[in-house]
This record gives sequence, structure tokens and C-alpha cells, in this order.
Amino acid sequence: MIWYVLKLLVLLPLIGALAWASLKFAQKMQAKLGGPVDGTKRVRIVETTMLSPSLKLAVIEFRGREILVSASRNGLTRLAEAPAEGDQA
Repeated sequence: MIWYVLKLLVLLPLIGALAWASLKFAQKMQAKLGGPVDGTKRVRIVETTMLSPSLKLAVIEFRGREILVSASRNGLTRLAEAPAEGDQA
């Protein structure tokens, strides 16, 4: 019984340290590959509307443009594109 508790006290912090190290490694790799590190994203979902259980409309903002897409089981289809509302004067 003492052997089991001793192994638990040694291995549990070791597993926690490995999980923490893997998260830090993933953050470093994401920074190297050009992903957002500080939480800012280049793509933002402005609005979504469910048309049917298998079809959804979404407005996505990307680089100052709003793109209307339909999302279905077959994938995404771009329907329309316009300047973002904040960019219009």
C-alpha cells in the first residue's frame, strides 16, 4: 500500500509537468508557424442563421471584407462579398 502511494506521489506531479510542458511547446510552435499567439484572430464570424438542420448562412469578416457563405454537409459556398460595415463612409 505504501509503495502505491509513493508511486502516486511521484508520478502524478510528473504527469502534470508533462501536460504543462506540452501546452507551452504547442504555444511556441503556433508562434513559429504564424498562428495568433495573443488571441487576436484575422477571421471573425459576424452573424449566423440556421435555415434548416443541414444548412446555415454565415457572415464572416476577413481583411475588411464581409463574406456571406452557406455551410452545408457538402462544405462551404461563397455567396456574396462586400466591404465591412465599419469601412463604409
